Amino acid sequence: MLALIRYSVPPGQAEEFLTRAHEIVDTLAAQPGYVRGRVSRSVDEPELWALVSEWQGAGFYRRALGAARMAMYPLMTLMINEPSAFEDVERP
Repeated sequence: MLALIRYSVPPGQAEEFLTRAHEIVDTLAAQPGYVRGRVSRSVDEPELWALVSEWQGAGFYRRALGAARMAMYPLMTLMINEPSAFEDVERP
């Protein structure tokens, strides 16, 4: 499954955001079921960032969020409130 958490980051906070976002990825990477993750920035809207990760299943992702809660807390005010968990859909 794919997890996508988007953030709206003011220009003056980009460097701090990037440091903290990589800390979150490192914390998630240590959790069971983690496949891969990265921090991305929008090409068209530089204030829009995304923390993208892939998991073996939704249960792994949800449990990992609990483990990463403290690392995620400082960035919560920048988080865009929207669903973040997406399941793969097989091609018909």
